Amino acid sequence: QVQLVESGGGLVQAGGSLRLSCAASGRTGSSYAMGWFRQAPGKEREFVAAISWTSGNTYYADSVKGRFTISRDNAKNTWNLQMNSLKPEDTAVYYCAADRMITISTMTASWDYWGQGTQVTVSS
Repeated sequence: QVQLVESGGGLVQAGGSLRLSCAASGRTGSSYAMGWFRQAPGKEREFVAAISWTSGNTYYADSVKGRFTISRDNAKNTWNLQMNSLKPEDTAVYYCAADRMITISTMTASWDYWGQGTQVTVSS
């Protein structure tokens, strides 16, 4: 089992930045793909970004490409989501996720482990 805990959410004005972190504990190691998803009120949870444990390649939703950056620190079992140029439409609960998948999937059902979520609110 893997436990995930997010931190770093909050309220920010449009154009501002936030950095989310996810700490993993339990049966951890570098052999997990790590991802971020988000869920806005009344909407389904959607893929934001992920990083592969095999290649280190990163993947982003079109809506955040060029503004968000995912990174990982295997030694600390953490991964981060740096969010710049935030927009009101980025407002959502953000969840970190982990899975031993080799090929990154953007589908929520493909990911085994989830954090409890952290609220990000971007005011206009």
